[in-house]
Parts: sequence; structure tokens; C-alpha cells
Amino acid sequence: MRIGVIRVVTTDDDAYLNAHGDLIRAEYGADVDTVSRCIPGQPDGVHDDATFARASVKVADLAARMEREDAVDALLISCAADPGLARARERVRVPVIGAGSAAARRALELGERVGVLDLTPRTPESVASVLGDRRVAALVPEGVTRTHDLLGRAGVEASVRAAGRLVEMGAGTIMFACTGMSTIGLAAELAGRIDVPVVDAVRAGAEAALAAAAR
Repeated sequence: MRIGVIRVVTTDDDAYLNAHGDLIRAEYGADVDTVSRCIPGQPDGVHDDATFARASVKVADLAARMEREDAVDALLISCAADPGLARARERVRVPVIGAGSAAARRALELGERVGVLDLTPRTPESVASVLGDRRVAALVPEGVTRTHDLLGRAGVEASVRAAGRLVEMGAGTIMFACTGMSTIGLAAELAGRIDVPVVDAVRAGAEAALAAAAR
């Protein structure tokens, strides 16, 4: 099985580009292969309405290219805002999964009270629309406004503190509404530090993509 990973942060750093694909392959082993590509012209990714709108068109174009050139069985939009999800599904025949909506659905399977770790003060609609009133709280890690702010020890520790605060606010499950939290390995950082399930958006998206491709 081969998953095409669409990154919405423009980069020429191969390690950064392939980080989410590497995570997926580590999770599933030899049974799953990945190919990662990024959209052009958005080095800061998606972090507001304007960058979301620009990314939506680019994601659909890239999805069509990857279906044509990369022999993928499914595509994962590796951004919790799910930019271009509907457009991409109109352009290709293979399943297309948005990491945000997939993570939200997985969070609902794990608990009634979901706390959301956000990138911006407004939880992405892709997540909020799925969680509804089961989203009990949402927080942005201190000092974070775009995905690059998560990189480095300060971003990790700010995210850990925010997750702990969500648990204090009544969350029985934590979900990441930013795939940059997957890049920094936040789920592993939280293991043993909080006592509730954690939903990593890249892992949840990959699980949904594999399930869709197998149907």
C-alpha cells in the first residue's frame, strides 16, 4: 500500500518534507510505503484564512499530480485544517483523507470530552465541525502562531504545558489540531506526562487513508 503525503509547508529540506511519511512507515513497517510532496510558495504553511484559501487550490492540483505520477493508493492532506479536501476529492479517483477531520473522528471514539491543541486561536472548521459540543476546551501553546514556532525545545515544552492545562480543564482525550505537533514528536513527549489518550493527527490520518484504500 502506498500513501501520498501532501505537505502544506513549502520546504526544500528533505528530512522535514519526509518527516510525516517517515512517521507513517515507522508505524506500519514494510506493508506501507509513502511519497511526500509539498505545495509551492507557502513557507509558513497554513495559519489563517488567506493561507488556507491559497493552499486549497494548490493541494487539489498536487493531489491530481500525485495520482498521475506516484502510483498512490490514497492521499493524506497532512494539515489539520484540511485545505483543499473537497477540491481534491473532485479531482482524483483514489481516497483523499484530511488529517484534521480524521483526528477529530478518532478522538470521538476515545472519549466524550475532547481537548484540542491548536495552532491558532480558532480551531479549524475541519475539526470543530466534527467534534461539536464534545470539544470541551482548546488551547494554543504559548508563543506559537505558525508551525515553525513548534520547532525546538521551547515549542515542545509550551505544547506539553498546554496539554496538561487541557486535562486540568476537563479533557478526557487530547487531539492535535496541527500536524506540526507530529513533526516534533509531541505524542511521545506526552507519554507518561498526562493520563489521557492522545490523538496524533498524522497517525489518525494515515489509519483512515489505509482503511479507505483497502475498501
